[in-house]
Amino acid sequence: MLGLGLSLTIADFKRVVVYPRAVIVGLLCQMLILPVVCYGLAVGFNLPPELAVGLMLLAASPGGATANLFSHLAKGDVALNITLTAVNSVLSLLTLPFIVNFALTTFMGEGKVLPLQVDKVIQVFAIVLVPVSIGMTIRGVRPKLADGLDRPVRILSAVFLILIVAATIIKERAIIGDAFASVGPAALCFNLASMLVGYFIPRLLRLNKRQSIAIGMEIGIHNGTLAIAIATAPTLLNNSVMALPPAIYSLIMFFTAAAFGWLVNRGRNND
Repeated sequence: MLGLGLSLTIADFKRVVVYPRAVIVGLLCQMLILPVVCYGLAVGFNLPPELAVGLMLLAASPGGATANLFSHLAKGDVALNITLTAVNSVLSLLTLPFIVNFALTTFMGEGKVLPLQVDKVIQVFAIVLVPVSIGMTIRGVRPKLADGLDRPVRILSAVFLILIVAATIIKERAIIGDAFASVGPAALCFNLASMLVGYFIPRLLRLNKRQSIAIGMEIGIHNGTLAIAIATAPTLLNNSVMALPPAIYSLIMFFTAAAFGWLVNRGRNND
């Protein structure tokens, strides 16, 4: 996230404020279209009730720092990503309980209050905004230093992501086979559908390529950690089975996001 800040200036954020259409399109994709797509896949794959709720919980979770980082590596509009992450985190205070309670009622015949813990929202803001602000400060004070650090930080970011993928696979090795067999196909389809919706709808609405990449990454890479925490927390859902879809999705999305970033940058122009 520090590396992201090294490539940003205040002008990036002013551009997002002056042209809010991209933010509105991103939020509509995230808040309205994505839950509908997820519901259709849960029904279409005839998922067991608990797994269906877990997938819907993932759809309701906002993007996070990983989405911003992938957008950075894929040359997306990171300022837009940061804005969407911040706004989504606040709106999820309302939308996440609504979507999950709908899923509980629809698939399990029960409803319960699901408040999103405020400290989780604060963590998202801290993870995204604090290091980015430091990086932007460095760029503002020492632009040559920021330029020199940009490439090494990008390389370190990619290496760090590979290590995260490897560590996650090793950690989940005991259950990875059964989990993939039960919910993997639905999670993969949802991941691909999320990125396609996030990229092509903005393109159809004439947003530029950098903005479309940013939205594709934002709604394709969910905060799986938050979804798993809500699923397993004793004071919230307290159901480890519901945590399986976010866990599987979190493994899949690293590979599909890397492939997505490569595909959208083939023969790239500067639109």
